[in-house]
Parts: sequence; C-alpha cells; structure tokens
Amino acid sequence: MLKEVTLPGISENVDSGEVIGVLVSVGDVVEKDQPIVELETEKAAFEVPAPERGRVAEIDVKQGQTVKVGEVLVKLQTDGELAPGPRPPEKRPAEPRVIAEIVEEPATPPPPQTLEERAPPAAAAERRPREVEPKAPASAVPAAAAPSVRQLARELGLDIAEVSGRGSGGRITAEDVKQYARGIISGGTAPARAVGGAPVQGAVRPLPDLSQWGDIERLPMSKTRRTIADTLSYGWSHIPHVAQYDRADITDLESFRKAHVPDVKKAGGQLSVTSIVVKVVASALKVFPQFNASLDEQKDEIVYRKYCHIAVAVDTERGLLVPVIRDVDRKSLSQISVELAQLAAKARNKQITADELMGGCFTVSNLGGLGGTSFTPVVYWPQVAILGIARSTWEPVFRLDTAEKRLILPLSLSYDHRVIDGADGARFLHWIAQALEQPLTMML
Repeated sequence: MLKEVTLPGISENVDSGEVIGVLVSVGDVVEKDQPIVELETEKAAFEVPAPERGRVAEIDVKQGQTVKVGEVLVKLQTDGELAPGPRPPEKRPAEPRVIAEIVEEPATPPPPQTLEERAPPAAAAERRPREVEPKAPASAVPAAAAPSVRQLARELGLDIAEVSGRGSGGRITAEDVKQYARGIISGGTAPARAVGGAPVQGAVRPLPDLSQWGDIERLPMSKTRRTIADTLSYGWSHIPHVAQYDRADITDLESFRKAHVPDVKKAGGQLSVTSIVVKVVASALKVFPQFNASLDEQKDEIVYRKYCHIAVAVDTERGLLVPVIRDVDRKSLSQISVELAQLAAKARNKQITADELMGGCFTVSNLGGLGGTSFTPVVYWPQVAILGIARSTWEPVFRLDTAEKRLILPLSLSYDHRVIDGADGARFLHWIAQALEQPLTMML
C-alpha cells in the first residue's frame, strides 16, 4: 500500500512551513516515528515523523519549498518492496500555492515575530533595477500580488506598485499593503523596513561591496534568524527603552539551591538560578501589575493581563528562542524547574512548537553561564519589560567594618518608558533583589 505522509496541523494561525531538510532518500526503509522531513515556521523548527514503518517510494518536496498543512511530503510503500529508482517529481503549479500564502494573512496586523518569507537574493536582484529606473510609470512593471490584495489597495486608495513586497519571491501581501497605509497615516510616508521587515526610522542603507577588501561568503538568513531580526528591530526602534541596574546578594540563596538540587533532580528538573528568578518575577508582577501589561497604541489603552506566563530566553544553534512557562504563579519551584528543563531541551532539539513560544507576559534572559558583568536586553514586544541576569561573582562586602565574602548577582531591567515610570522601574528591580536575598519577602 502506498501511504501519503502529509504536513500535520502546526498551531493556531500557522498553516505552512518551509522545508529546511529532507532527512531520507527514495528507497530508504524508515521506522515508525523516525524523522523524515524537517520544517521551519516563523515560530519554530520541527521534524515530521513517519507514521509507520515503510520504504520511501517518493519524495514530493525539496529544501527551501514552502508547504501548507495537508500537502504531501513523501509517500511510503508500507507493504512489499518498492521497485528501485526514484520516480520523477510531480510538477506542481506555483500560483495556487502562492495565492494560499497570501490568503492566509491575518485580518489584523500581526505581532512583529510573525515574519513572512523574504525574497531570495536572486529575486531581490531582479527587483533592484526596476527600483532605480527613473520615473518609470507604475503600470510598466506589474506588481506581484493576488487579486484580493490588489482590491485591498484600491479600497485604501493606494498605488500597489509603490508597495514593497515581503512575501515569497517579493510578492505583495495584504499586510504589506496595510503597513504601507499605516506609514502614510502616521508619518506621511511609507515606513522604511529593517532586515526582517519591521518599521524603523530612516531608510535602510545598502551594504557596500565587502568583497573588494577580501574573500566573503554569503549565506541566506533562516526563518528563525529573520524572525529574531524582525522582533528585535521592532522592539528597539519602536519602544523607548530605559535600563535599570541592581545587584542581589544571593549567598544564602545559593546555599538553599545547592541543598535542594538533588530533590528537584529526582523530579526531572534542575534547580537553577533562572528557575528561582522566574518564580520571584511571578510574585513581583502581582505587586507591580504595570509590568504585566501591554500598550495598545491604536486604542490608547493599557491592557493588564490577569494571567502570569513567563518567557525564558534559550540559546540554541539556530539562534535565540523564547519558550513560555504558563501559569508560573500557580506552580511550585520544582514544577517550574522541571518544565523549564523540558522546554529548553525541546528548543535545542528542534521539537518546540509555535504555541510554546507564544503568550509570554514578561521575559527572563540569563547570560551568566556565558560570562560578562552586565548587559541591556531588548524588550520583547508586545511585552513592556525584560529582566537580564549576568554572571554572579564572589565579592567582599563590608558589614560593621568587617569584610565578608558574598556572592553577588548583577541584574538589569529594560522597560517601556511609555508604560512604566523610572521610579516604578527602580522599585520593581529592588523588590526582586530583596526577594532573592530574603525569599520570605514575597510573603509580605
């Protein structure tokens, strides 16, 4: 029997992915749950396993191809032997797939981490000469866009030829049209775009020819890296950042942590400074609700969350991923430690799902294991604050003219000054420092 292996449902609002690796060849025998294709969405990378044992009869996708949920990835011969030799790949019409990509655009402006596929270098090079042609009429070069997108531009009174496309192959999407319109309304001109497509102040400068000074190598940005670039560009350029610094004496906390590491390890977790800080932050958000909020600029409202989901930055070979621990305020320190270890492992092993990267209220980023004395993290929009943890060091601390050796943890807080005042930022960070020094403070 020839069984089709299709792309399963990914997550809410994500119904397509880019093939970043085909892990089998025609003729290979695969076992049940063996990874056969690796895909990447705007939120995460994951592997599609074989539903049962069989021989690979046909591979219907290739690296770099965008596939939608339900499309066939490979075909397996599940009974009998497959005749040797690969079958020629089926020719697929490109236009229906592109239209599907454009139709899937959400009706409301997505958060900046939802980054569509940029045009490959070749497509960008094809567009560049048209951009510099002097006063070419708009109708001279038809814009690549679906009829529905053209209709949207007409309804908004825009010339679609003036809109830059961020879709596959440089195609113009509905969100491109909306972003162009928002730029005109807010500033009189269309917003310039950063590497990932986020609005920034000023035009993007072209990169000089670096090869004139020596050998270079060009590698395309992965979807994960483009998403990181888009999110951080938007956060840094759009949010007025303020950085606050403090230090916590965690000598007693470290003794507590070491004493209870074996207990948490039996439960499958690791009692780390990060997991303790995550729990402390959850308590701090109840005392300072303005840090568990988001700014709705279109409605001039501040939205306060009644839930507490903490995001934790994880360093992976594909770049920075930020999985979310949900309902931290309702979980014990052991539960948080176990879940943090599981999410970090899934992020590094490319098993994290898009849903597990969404919905965070506040972010914690710990770079202490890599060294450094301090750093200033960038706020992860639509959140309004992020806490950075640097490397703890043993330092002499004077008490009654006597120097004591104490373990000091540097803390840094970045926040959106439109929502949070400087005094509140100082109080919030000092509260966290005190809670780390004297955990019973959280019960007051």
